[in-house]
Amino acid sequence: MPSNKSVSDAPITQFVNCRILKDHKLQWEDLWVREGKILNPEKLFFDEEGFADHKVDCEDKIIAPGFIDVQINGGYGIDFSQASSDIRGGVALVAKKILEHGVTSFCPTLVTSPSDIYHKFLIVSVLQKVVLLDLLAPVMLLCFSPQVIPELRVQDGGPEGAGVLGIHLEGPFISEEKRGAHPPKFLRTFKAGGLADLMEIYGHLDNVAMVTLAPELANSAAAIHELSGRGIAVSLGHSMADLSQAEEAVQHGAKFITHLFNAMLPFHHRDPGIVGLLTSDRVPPGRTVYYGMIADGIHTHPAALRIAHRAHPAGLVLVTDAVMAMGLPPGRHTLGQQQIDIQGLHAYLTGTTTLSGSIATMDMCVRHFREASGCTVEAALEAASLHPAQMLGISHRKGTLEYGTDADFVVLDDTLTVRETYIAGQKVWRK
Repeated sequence: MPSNKSVSDAPITQFVNCRILKDHKLQWEDLWVREGKILNPEKLFFDEEGFADHKVDCEDKIIAPGFIDVQINGGYGIDFSQASSDIRGGVALVAKKILEHGVTSFCPTLVTSPSDIYHKFLIVSVLQKVVLLDLLAPVMLLCFSPQVIPELRVQDGGPEGAGVLGIHLEGPFISEEKRGAHPPKFLRTFKAGGLADLMEIYGHLDNVAMVTLAPELANSAAAIHELSGRGIAVSLGHSMADLSQAEEAVQHGAKFITHLFNAMLPFHHRDPGIVGLLTSDRVPPGRTVYYGMIADGIHTHPAALRIAHRAHPAGLVLVTDAVMAMGLPPGRHTLGQQQIDIQGLHAYLTGTTTLSGSIATMDMCVRHFREASGCTVEAALEAASLHPAQMLGISHRKGTLEYGTDADFVVLDDTLTVRETYIAGQKVWRK
């Protein structure tokens, strides 16, 4: 029987023979979709007396919320930190490619860069003479350097690619000692803290979702407070902070840790540093500290994955930290202003053994995390969907299959291999 068209002309799709991830469990339950949203079938039956227009047989597969990657530097030859003549086209290419890995939303990530990469920066060229009112007059030619932040705009996903949730600015307000692959000459400190320092470097914050900074930098508290007040997630990373400094940052509004264990002080029993936030008793009531994990089998030992997950399972967020070489053969590539070498599955800063991002895809990270940590399938899937959505404050519309949320989801087999990806209820990729 068709839907009751007196309520809505939009077709209803019913996904059957599936296990859907809901309420932290895989449940044998149908999934109903209309107008890009998850539909409550009880209201459909009893209030509208409606039924499905289309049925999709999932053949006993898993349906989970679409994956959300909050730290991805690029991929497929595109480096988000490199200005080009077609920045939006580069983002669109990556957005399209990551659909096959189950990613339905992401935060393009910029590593520490010159100010003119972040925003428009006026450049004065050589003097030239032109004819002006029949007179030869010297003038200065003004132009704008390439810019990235204004071009990386928040946008919904669809058949053209995964949605952009906002930019993740990783640096330049980070520690020189823990800079990793970030170029030292572009690192910055807070002169006075607050909005002025941020605007001087970034230009504006309109499209920004996250900022990674080192909380031990002088005057960082004002910046954290300013960013948090604007709804921007502040992440602690590339830092020499001790636990007390990290706790103070959380009390000022910080909520995330950038790639836990990497580019921070190692855990010590007398001062566990940023890692200690996972079990801190100074986190404000009702608040959760989330932390990113690069579960590529290289950045973090399986034992460390298990320790983190067992200490604070509700805060774990899988990230790829993928660089432009993701999806490309081994060789020399770039990460922002630096050269990197890809050797097997390792990405190194050229001439060093410093890890410089990864070439892992999100579905690879989900599978490795599941295997290495011994966690449940549900926990592995939620670490790539629900938790990043909660961290960004968007779990009311993404990261779950609750009624009324966006119908962004992924269909997987029992090996957690992605078979289909849907955005707003529309199939956008199929294996």
